[in-house]
Amino acid sequence: IYYWECKGYTPLFPRILGHEASGIVESVGEGVNDLKPGDHVLPIFTGECKECRHCLSEESNNMCELLRINCDRGVMLADGKTRFSINGKPIYHFVGTSTFSQYTVVHVGQVAKISPTAPLDKVCPISCGICTGFGATVNVAKPKKGQTVAVFGLGAVGLAAAEGARVCGASRIIAVDVNPRRFEEAKRFGITEFVNPKDYDKPVQEVIVEMTGGG
Repeated sequence: IYYWECKGYTPLFPRILGHEASGIVESVGEGVNDLKPGDHVLPIFTGECKECRHCLSEESNNMCELLRINCDRGVMLADGKTRFSINGKPIYHFVGTSTFSQYTVVHVGQVAKISPTAPLDKVCPISCGICTGFGATVNVAKPKKGQTVAVFGLGAVGLAAAEGARVCGASRIIAVDVNPRRFEEAKRFGITEFVNPKDYDKPVQEVIVEMTGGG
């Protein structure tokens, strides 16, 4: 909805939105050797060319110089043209994925091969929300075993961040959310405590500082 309403980027229509999905490779272009028709994949809107300085770095490989997220680009990189059209007129792409469609065309660096046994109707969130949250904890925050982590928001990204903290061995994982009904489900992802900002008359960060003896 944010992009449909053109908030924060240049309007470009008509275009096919969508960034999370799962699918099966129907065909590959010239020079594509890592994938073949029939492979199960997830489209990734923050792609990796695997050659630039960011892709070769452990710290910034989500900032690929070629395929980093660009909401203004509506064409393919190779030739500056679209792969979608209607009545001979172009329909523009969105963040290199355009997943609100039965078929899409993406750069090879914007798909990740997955197991053919993974249920395609359930793994879609892994293409963004899950890897974003999990990766933020495991690859960026990198909590050490026994440390305390606070997660703000228990949507897909937040739950995945909590799972990442659990995998890293965090001893306390405090969830902050205004919806108390999410707490029970969140326990399955490692959440140990729940804080609802609505229950306090002071900033929630102060509450966490008090809970943890200094933050």
